[in-house]
Amino acid sequence: MVVLLIIIALLVILGIYLIVLYNTFVSKRNMLEEELSGIDVILKKRFDLIPNLVETVKGYLTHEKETLANIVNLRNQALNAGNADEKLQLDKQLGNAVGTIFALAENYPDLKANTNFLSLQEELSEIETEVERSKRYYNATVRDYNIAIESFPGNIVANSFGFPKKNFLELEDEKQRETPNVQF
Repeated sequence: MVVLLIIIALLVILGIYLIVLYNTFVSKRNMLEEELSGIDVILKKRFDLIPNLVETVKGYLTHEKETLANIVNLRNQALNAGNADEKLQLDKQLGNAVGTIFALAENYPDLKANTNFLSLQEELSEIETEVERSKRYYNATVRDYNIAIESFPGNIVANSFGFPKKNFLELEDEKQRETPNVQF
């Protein structure tokens, strides 16, 4: 009788442990989805800012209509992207395209002095900082999630209930990893 009680107690403890592990994975997965949603909100702020920036710049950069049209097109594609991976990929392209506006502005002193342009440039810079922080936090959340689902005995429960490993947000262009060569 005592052996039966011990076996039942061990099964109950094992059951409780499995429930706690499962709930931990669910919690971590939801944290990942929440953080991705947070990145989405910040990107939306950037997408909303871009038309204002383009309109401000339009009058000055009459010879750069193709650049501006490309930025608007990328913004619209990113807003209508089907999934987070596609949206993040288009966001990278959009960030590079917006950077060209600021590079082009160097050739237009009146634009560089325009208060709307300066204000939008500052706001975009703040949003870029928010995006960077959010991506860092997302990667930390991915790290914690992956550790939980790959560690024993959690990996058994994770595999049994279909908790897949998540990917980090990384640079896709290897050239961005290289140290820039600065010469004077």
